[in-house]
Amino acid sequence: MIQLAGKPFDDKESLSALNPYVSGWFTKNFTELTPPQKYAFKLISERKNVLITAPTGSGKTMSGFLSIISKLFEYSLEGKLEDRVYCIYISPLRALNNDIFRNLTRPLNEIYDMIKKEKGIDIIKNNIKQVTIGVRTGDTTQKERRDQLARPPNILVTTPESLAIILNSEKFIESFKGLEFIIIDEVHELANNKRGVHLSLSIARLKELIGKKPSTIGLSATLHPLDEAAKFLVGFTKDQPDDCVMVDASWSKKLEVKAISPVEDMIYSKEEDVERLTYDEMDRIIKSGKTTLIFTNTRSGTERVVFNLKKRFEYADADVAAHHSSLSRESRLDVEEQLKKGSLKAVVSSTSLELGVDIGNIDNVIQLGSPKSVTRAIQRIGRAGHSYKATARGEMLVLNRDDLVECTVMLDAALKRHLDSFKVPQNALDVLAQHIIGMSINRIWDVDEAFNVIRTAYPYHSLDKEDYMSVVNYLAGSYVGLESRRVYGKIWYDEKERKFGKRGKMMKVIYMLNLGTIPDEVAVSVYSKPHNKFIGSIEEEFLTKLKQGDIFTLGGKLYQFESAKGMKCYVTDAKASAPTIPPWFSEQLPLSYELANEIGQFRKGFTKVVRDYLKKSKTKDISAAREIPAPVDEYLSKLPIDQNSKHAIYGYFAEQLLYAGEVPNNELLLIESTSDPEEGKNYIVFHSLYGRRINDALSRAFGIELSEMLDTDIGVMINDNGFVLSAEDSIKINDKTIKNVIADIRNIGLENMLKSNIRRTELLRRKFRHVAARSFMILRNYKGWKITVGRQQVNSQMIFKAAEEIDPNFPIIKETYREILNDLMDMPRAQALLDNMNDGKLKYKVIRTDIPSPFSHSMITMGHADVILMKERHRYLQQLHKLVLKRISEGN
Repeated sequence: MIQLAGKPFDDKESLSALNPYVSGWFTKNFTELTPPQKYAFKLISERKNVLITAPTGSGKTMSGFLSIISKLFEYSLEGKLEDRVYCIYISPLRALNNDIFRNLTRPLNEIYDMIKKEKGIDIIKNNIKQVTIGVRTGDTTQKERRDQLARPPNILVTTPESLAIILNSEKFIESFKGLEFIIIDEVHELANNKRGVHLSLSIARLKELIGKKPSTIGLSATLHPLDEAAKFLVGFTKDQPDDCVMVDASWSKKLEVKAISPVEDMIYSKEEDVERLTYDEMDRIIKSGKTTLIFTNTRSGTERVVFNLKKRFEYADADVAAHHSSLSRESRLDVEEQLKKGSLKAVVSSTSLELGVDIGNIDNVIQLGSPKSVTRAIQRIGRAGHSYKATARGEMLVLNRDDLVECTVMLDAALKRHLDSFKVPQNALDVLAQHIIGMSINRIWDVDEAFNVIRTAYPYHSLDKEDYMSVVNYLAGSYVGLESRRVYGKIWYDEKERKFGKRGKMMKVIYMLNLGTIPDEVAVSVYSKPHNKFIGSIEEEFLTKLKQGDIFTLGGKLYQFESAKGMKCYVTDAKASAPTIPPWFSEQLPLSYELANEIGQFRKGFTKVVRDYLKKSKTKDISAAREIPAPVDEYLSKLPIDQNSKHAIYGYFAEQLLYAGEVPNNELLLIESTSDPEEGKNYIVFHSLYGRRINDALSRAFGIELSEMLDTDIGVMINDNGFVLSAEDSIKINDKTIKNVIADIRNIGLENMLKSNIRRTELLRRKFRHVAARSFMILRNYKGWKITVGRQQVNSQMIFKAAEEIDPNFPIIKETYREILNDLMDMPRAQALLDNMNDGKLKYKVIRTDIPSPFSHSMITMGHADVILMKERHRYLQQLHKLVLKRISEGN
């Protein structure tokens, strides 16, 4: 049974669950137990499976480890501590593993010193050993590996990938036979992706190899729903999750948060004033404390902020530093070390410091723009205030009105303890293929026995037998025609005996060199047609977002995407005046569905307040919105925002209501037919505030159908607040048009439409390579020779064609579509929205505007959201705004 923990145990009962030496060490070093420790010490000592969720600085690590350390010292005092692994600790971060090693070495040494001091000579006489700890990652030297094989550490600290290698290391795995505890850290970072799926299968295989189920402890920052995380943690037995106690100490730390607009007027303030006031605000916050952590969401933004802080305020290199994934490991470790020492005044990060690496005491967190999820906001702001009694202080600096509403609702949701949900990917066939190969290296398997082991892992508890057998048949080389593409069998399978095993002596080497789920990615070279002139590089992830005809900026110029081959992208000079996709689009995190829904609810509630006031006052003079009406002020004063933000939000909603008559919300999908006053381009703006993942799916379906129905070429732009369909020709639609489109989509099937749409896109080609590499259809490393990403891509495209001809439902193709439609997009929710529109549960309304309404401005100008084009975008937004105010004053 999975259940929430009841009342916490008192300190006396918790400490009595520990060995006297261990509890003595604890009381000597700590004055009291933190909230998670009041549960964990007792529960873990009783060998319960325990999931602990708690903020930074709440003693999570000690919660997970101390009862285990106590048990190991009990064995030592009894003279029964052997040279074998009793506890394995798994973290997604090597840096965190090194932290754990350092942070546990001290208590292990000090507790042993206490025992030595009391026992004296009896230590040797009674074989009272020191409890040992070791780290096993890709950085571990060969000498250290030999030493660990000769004398395995009692606590092994490792990563998911290193654990997978250990499972097929015949000699070292012998030291795991007496394993009693498994600790998985940063559960929130693993459970929602394929790296976590891979780990889940590794744990299932480990339990089978050692013939027992060790107590499993999960440590996590804030996440929801807890029972989903618990299932991921403990796995299944006979279609039922194993027992687990969930300790929810997520809210043991106080939050003090605010959304701030540095400028009084977000529309008409000069660009240089916006920039100056934003950096002034950052400087004020930095100077108010000792150390400030700043999040920017993108790597380019991180570098820009560091540069400007140093330039404007004469901070030295020793005062301000950058930290992001593109920097070398040495550079990142150096910054982390300086943070721990407290020598830096500010560190600017994209996303890399939101995980649990120990970075010392942080006084304030600044978030520039929206982090797109309540959970992520809490994780980032929670880095401030290192003790659980400290208050986590965070400010979000916001520069546009959509972001402002988003951040306001986000922080309000955080204070109300509302969280986004996560989902564990289910039945990923590429990860399954990889582990079947690993299992075949261990021994010969009965195919049904292996299936039953695999289904004990939560991500595969509902695995279909037919899908499983299709993977086995692929790995056994049963698909005739693939060998001509150098795709050879990885296992043998005897259909009559229903058994499979390893094929060939080299299979173990190939497996060890190619396992893992993180894809190889490199920069893609961009060439201009017709002369194939090299003009620069883009990230491969950005290439996956491009569709033929998309326009983007590179080197300050506009280019139209034409095609790609291998690691080369071909473009032509763009004739349009604006891009359709910003260069940071691939880095931008998608808005969570739950937060989108909360914003929709806020829109609905606040619209009523503003509408009632406007109707009562009959005012149309909201050009500056300097005076906030009393009922509006009362409503907004309950939210964590400053005065500038109140003015901006009120003005935004009042303008939309006075101009368009409607504000889209979670119960009303507004569909706006409008045109560009500058270029004469025609738009259909879907104000579908559901997040980019859902809008990606919806925009493709509506774009395809409307293009055919209206017999015109249609371009697509998407963001979290909706999507825009554009055309050179006039577009006339009404409620009946939309009703017919929805009926057509439902008749054809959303999944069929999306599969057909992405069939010839770079998105499918690149994602297929990732899936093919995970399932060993293509190899990243062969006999020690690294195969270039370009060669992998070319090989994968040839293999895709061959596999599709053999069977369109080939398991690796099937998994590619599943990953795109369910993980990258959110097709199930998109389908549910279409069903609700069809059934009348979700209202939609088509309106016609001469110029775009205020709520559509950010979507229409999205392509301008580039450093080079920001001034142009700002000018265009001001022009649109002036036209809207003019129409309002003229009575529309």
